[in-house]
Amino acid sequence: MSKDIEISQDIEIRQDKKLSQDIETTQGVIFLPKPLEDIMVLDFTRVLAGPYCTMILNDLGAEVIKVERPGSGDDARNFGPYINGKSAYFTSLNCGKKSVALDLKTSEDHSKALRLAARADVVVENFKPGTMKKLGLGYEDLKKVNRELIYAAISGFGHTGPDARKPAYDMIVQARGGIMSITGEPGGRPVRVGASIGDIAAGTFCAVGILAGLYQRPKLGEGSKVDVSMLDGQVAILENALARYLSTGIVPGPLGSRHPSITPFQAFKTRDDWVVIAAGNDKLWERFCQALKREDLCQDPRFISNQKRTENHKELEKILMAEIGEYKKENLLKLLEKFNVPATPINSVDQLLEDPQIQARNMLVRVQGEGFEDFVVAGNPIKIDSFQEEQEKQGAPEIGEHNQEVFAEYLEADDGQDRKRGQDKKV
Repeated sequence: MSKDIEISQDIEIRQDKKLSQDIETTQGVIFLPKPLEDIMVLDFTRVLAGPYCTMILNDLGAEVIKVERPGSGDDARNFGPYINGKSAYFTSLNCGKKSVALDLKTSEDHSKALRLAARADVVVENFKPGTMKKLGLGYEDLKKVNRELIYAAISGFGHTGPDARKPAYDMIVQARGGIMSITGEPGGRPVRVGASIGDIAAGTFCAVGILAGLYQRPKLGEGSKVDVSMLDGQVAILENALARYLSTGIVPGPLGSRHPSITPFQAFKTRDDWVVIAAGNDKLWERFCQALKREDLCQDPRFISNQKRTENHKELEKILMAEIGEYKKENLLKLLEKFNVPATPINSVDQLLEDPQIQARNMLVRVQGEGFEDFVVAGNPIKIDSFQEEQEKQGAPEIGEHNQEVFAEYLEADDGQDRKRGQDKKV
């Protein structure tokens, strides 16, 4: 069968699934709707971990309806800096979402939330365990009105275990999860990872769990609960620290920029700036030595293999620091590129905005809205060739901006015809 026939049949199959009306064509390339375009997410989250999760789902096409407290909204709205009175922090996580203002402690708004949940594909929350249950919106409550619902919860320590009800923040789980114990310079004070990796990892894992739940739903005939702990996420990303301890009995500690198992694989100081060089295998080590015109190091018994180089990293680091210190940053990077040795400058945030590779991958996306003309947010790092990425994102919503639109679509009585989603879901 020819590729043309395969492609034609594939498009016909997709058209049979009633997607044909949404197909876009740009310069002869066929773009289909985003993968989650028929998914509605009811988002009770705030600040970072939960909004990061729903941001991922929104980037993949899901309609995200953010439930906020009337008047105050998401706590992150009060985090600076501000542009035209709007939080840049909040904007970076909530572009393209819709906002409804509901006081969940009143019977009228509680009823609206329950009815929205009955029409949703996914509910996401990041309250302390037990909070949604007290509000009458816990998993068991929502399951009664929507058996196909994927209910996803992010919390500090998860919904089970002795510490399930304890509060947590990003830095708490970085510390307790071991990440801080291996971050920083040897002998230095404890250092948190520069980004809020406790929140971000949990949000990412939650998005993966939701996608798995959506995939599994047709097989089960019902939804499921996704329970993600920020602490669990830190354990999951410890990488080889656990393996090193369990195999050697040596407790891992901070190593600065150095890799614990690969050498040379760290930051080095040139005459005018720092660079990172990653000779990840023996072949790259050989090319690195050739670039520096130090082929003798390849034959040195102390550095003959990666294991030996790692065992003797202090001696090797002294030698390489002296060699690299003779070069200017740009000259060294050009030299290493010529020998195809992985190396890079250490970009500051202002420098990465000018990085041509980042620009080419559409990883800096402009935000619509007054005062945001020069403001960009991170683009979608998940590149899928079947849909076209936006060059701009809708700005973050005002509190309750979409009350009328959302309530009209999902809550108002209709003529008996099913609306956009939830044909068989009834309160």
